Amino acid sequence: MHASSPATPAARRGLPVALYALTVGAFGIGTTEFVIMGLLLQVAADLQVGLAAAGLLISGYALGVFVGAPVLTIATGRMPRKAVLVALMVIFTIGNIVCAIAPNYTVLMIARVITSLAHGTFFGVGAVVATGLVPADKKASAISIMFTGLTVATLLGVPAGAWLGLHHGWRSTFWAVTVIGLIATVVIATLVPKDKKAPEPVALRKEVKAVVHPQVLLGLAMTVLGFAGVFTVYTFIQPILTRISGFGEAAVSPILLVFGVGMILGNILGGRLADKRLAPALISTLIALAAVLGLMTFALHNQIAAIAFVGLLGVAAFATVSPLQLWVLQKTDPAGQNLASSLNIGAFNLGNALGAWLGGAVIEYGPGLGAVTWVAALVTVSGLMLAVWAARLDAPKPTAMAVGKESDDAVAACAAG
Repeated sequence: MHASSPATPAARRGLPVALYALTVGAFGIGTTEFVIMGLLLQVAADLQVGLAAAGLLISGYALGVFVGAPVLTIATGRMPRKAVLVALMVIFTIGNIVCAIAPNYTVLMIARVITSLAHGTFFGVGAVVATGLVPADKKASAISIMFTGLTVATLLGVPAGAWLGLHHGWRSTFWAVTVIGLIATVVIATLVPKDKKAPEPVALRKEVKAVVHPQVLLGLAMTVLGFAGVFTVYTFIQPILTRISGFGEAAVSPILLVFGVGMILGNILGGRLADKRLAPALISTLIALAAVLGLMTFALHNQIAAIAFVGLLGVAAFATVSPLQLWVLQKTDPAGQNLASSLNIGAFNLGNALGAWLGGAVIEYGPGLGAVTWVAALVTVSGLMLAVWAARLDAPKPTAMAVGKESDDAVAACAAG
């Protein structure tokens, strides 16, 4: 069952405006997730904690998404999907208000976790709603439009939030994101159509059974490994660019804008490829991501090539997002789509946390900073191998009649020869 009425003739001519309402919500959530990276020094100084403790505000958010996504999705399973999205934006807005007024580190951490609960379920349920707004041949593009909010947040929202925090204090950034949350709540409530009918009650056992399917589990594992490869490198992109490529620290932010532009392009490209043929799009984008990560090992020693490959990493990384998300949705029984979609958002965040840990381990205990890129490539290759396996499992099996006909044709050909 879809989240809304079937696509209207107007929707068939183009993408409906309701998708862009979801994009606004995605922009706010994406900004909140990543903007803390540019505020760590101010937060640590103001709340009198160490830099490592401040860094845990990032990890706490990611783990909150991973754990909270399935829990909140199950808890809201009987609610209309539009109502769920509005409620999640209210939670998101309240969480950011608490972040802005947090008197100490503990309250700020709790507020970050509360805010993260909205993240996974918003993207999970939002992906289901987005695909229900458009015809079958536009589903991946609809997902990519929603995720454009996340990519634009990385490109514009995070640098703007960091600038605001630098000049007006870190709390001003969270007040600004609160305003975005209020705007998103209004546009979603206004523009997203109501569910045609309330979701049918689904037993938890049935939801879990729909998710515990080999193709769905393979999809979740692909997501974890694919994005673990990305964040093995991206987490440490600043020291990579300064210590290996020889850039000054002031050059890092402009170079990351190149990454952000690449993310937007890759997100659109991945959606279009997946709309045409999903399995080939999934495999080809993972191949491209592994290749970019591997070749970065050599490109980083030339500054022009390094900038180019930072952009290519953005393209390749986000070209995988729509194929990965659509794979999980398509391979899940409708009874478990909300849960599976939210679990996959959690899988992206688990990949982020795993990649950051692995990159740190390579630097601290392994071959060092210069090896991070090729180790990341190997991680993504493991995700690619799962994608190939899943595609083979998905391929239609030849029927006995078809096999018999092929044998008869072979015999006839031999006789004619």
